[in-house]
Amino acid sequence: MTTTAPDLITVEQFFAPPARIDARISPDGTTVAYLAPWRDRLNVFVRDLDGDWPETDSPDDPAARRLTSDDHRSIDMFSWSPDSRHLLHLQDTDGDENHHLMRVDPARPDEPAVDLTPFPGVRVLGTQFCADRPASAFVQLNARRPDLIDLHEIDLDTGRSTVLAESPGDVTGWLRTPTGRILSFGLAEDGTHLLSEWTGGTARPVISFSGLDYPFGVLPCVPTPDGAGLWIGTPRGSDRTRLARLDLDTGEQNGVDSHPVFDLDAQRPTADPRFAPPLIVHPATGELLGARYLGTRQVVHALDPHFAEVLPRLAELSDGDLAHVSCDDAGLRWVVDFTHDRDHRVTWFYDHATGTARRLFRPHPHLDPARLAPVTPVTVRSRDGLDLPCHLTLPVGVEPRDLPTVVLLHGGPWYRDSWGYDPEVQLLAARGYAVLQVNFRGSTGYGKTFTQAAIGEFAGRMHDDVIDALDWAVEQGCTDPGRVAIYGCSYGGYAALVGAAFTPDRFAAAISYTGMSDLTDLTRSVVPFARKAVRNSYGRYIGDPDDPAQEADMLARSPISRVDDISAPVLLIHGANDVRVHRRNADRVAEALRARGAEVEYLLNEREGHWFVNPDSNIELYRTLERFLARHLGGHAARED
Repeated sequence: MTTTAPDLITVEQFFAPPARIDARISPDGTTVAYLAPWRDRLNVFVRDLDGDWPETDSPDDPAARRLTSDDHRSIDMFSWSPDSRHLLHLQDTDGDENHHLMRVDPARPDEPAVDLTPFPGVRVLGTQFCADRPASAFVQLNARRPDLIDLHEIDLDTGRSTVLAESPGDVTGWLRTPTGRILSFGLAEDGTHLLSEWTGGTARPVISFSGLDYPFGVLPCVPTPDGAGLWIGTPRGSDRTRLARLDLDTGEQNGVDSHPVFDLDAQRPTADPRFAPPLIVHPATGELLGARYLGTRQVVHALDPHFAEVLPRLAELSDGDLAHVSCDDAGLRWVVDFTHDRDHRVTWFYDHATGTARRLFRPHPHLDPARLAPVTPVTVRSRDGLDLPCHLTLPVGVEPRDLPTVVLLHGGPWYRDSWGYDPEVQLLAARGYAVLQVNFRGSTGYGKTFTQAAIGEFAGRMHDDVIDALDWAVEQGCTDPGRVAIYGCSYGGYAALVGAAFTPDRFAAAISYTGMSDLTDLTRSVVPFARKAVRNSYGRYIGDPDDPAQEADMLARSPISRVDDISAPVLLIHGANDVRVHRRNADRVAEALRARGAEVEYLLNEREGHWFVNPDSNIELYRTLERFLARHLGGHAARED
């Protein structure tokens, strides 16, 4: 039965823009840049570090200087140039992921942003700064041809672009060292990653890496300051990813650091602004300061004597996990934030010269952590003996017995859920649902054997893992087996449709957010520049649709082939401009369900892509989701005026 509760935390409170987020100190240590709302979109602002920091910026506060004026689409990624003169950010058009590199100048806040890559239909695929060229950005672009990635040097003052290296056809990414050496990663026909050094247009092989061990390439991969090596993550000779130094002249790998149990936290996309990179590197010198390892909680190893003094002082600021870290050139002034399950990215300033610290802001000052739900890591044993790392979140103030439950599955599947704040989880818990997040086989960060156990197991043992975790929750007594929904985004959306179509008796509702319904369509629709790069992921784990036998198997594992078996109500959510999972994956399911009179709701957003970015888009999404779940699982829904 649906219950309307006016005192619930509203969808708007969870998904409206944060007051501030993503603070980064300038290399000269005087200014902090951050994202804050303007006309309901996140834009780049700056404040003097030593000034007053009220809880939120007010429109008439002269200390908060707005540098960008995008009222169409929120900005979610930015960085300082090494000389503190510029701020760079990425922006696409309505989720098409053709990101442009934009420049703004803190000294001239009234001037409009400058597009440094003004090429229609071209995507910035990587941006790098080098200490020896502080006035330049080294940018990977597919400007010459959609399927070819070239390396450009862009002068940040003039915008002039110079091509440094062109792909002969097999390059999947470029790097430049601080001494000017040009490196490329290529991909052989068997999926082997090939690292080469380029001199005068000629490539010299350095080393190769197993495509089986690296589904998406070598991560992390950071040049050493002397230009002679790379710091890389490696599982060579082990099930766990460790940190090593690769010598570019000899190809030798030497161990630098490791954790006895945890993987180096390199198993999620480093471009995702929610997650800090696995290596902490000095912004001016490029020296390696620390490495992150992630199990049920994070462990940071200090790899530099100065950072070894700083790290314990940072840890004193919060009982959360250290997340984004920025410091000035001297390594004395630090702006950091923390991951916590009930408090989102609280940001602090620490001055190592004086030993003093102060909190700068909470992104969501209106949310009381005491009203939010703890996230508890648990381990479930699969039917074939794998340990499945999961997270269980129970609503606050409710007896944890026979609760309506949402099984929430992450995307990828080469990804992982971890302890921390997730507004989706907190919204669902606030509505009275138990939330079960399952790191099924194929998830990354738990050893390569666990990841590789998913090969050929889409809609197979990967789904068995989900059912095994659900059975565990029922056995614990916290889940009512008759009131379970399955929900996820991207791969998680596919898994939700698999749950509805392959095990229809287990779920009372299913929600697919940009999920694929046809694996052959997914693999055939990869954008041109990424087709080689997915050989070790899509090709190895899902199959080759050009092989008739594999195509038949892929279709058999696709929910679209069993849509007639779906009996539960379905909510489909998709961005019309999604370039990863085309909207026809949702269109076809909606059409098939409607044709036989089954219950289906379809939310299609014309101004979004694979993930919804704008606050109004997310508010519409989660209002729709809460109403749908309340109707079919009997949880709460906030009253709408």
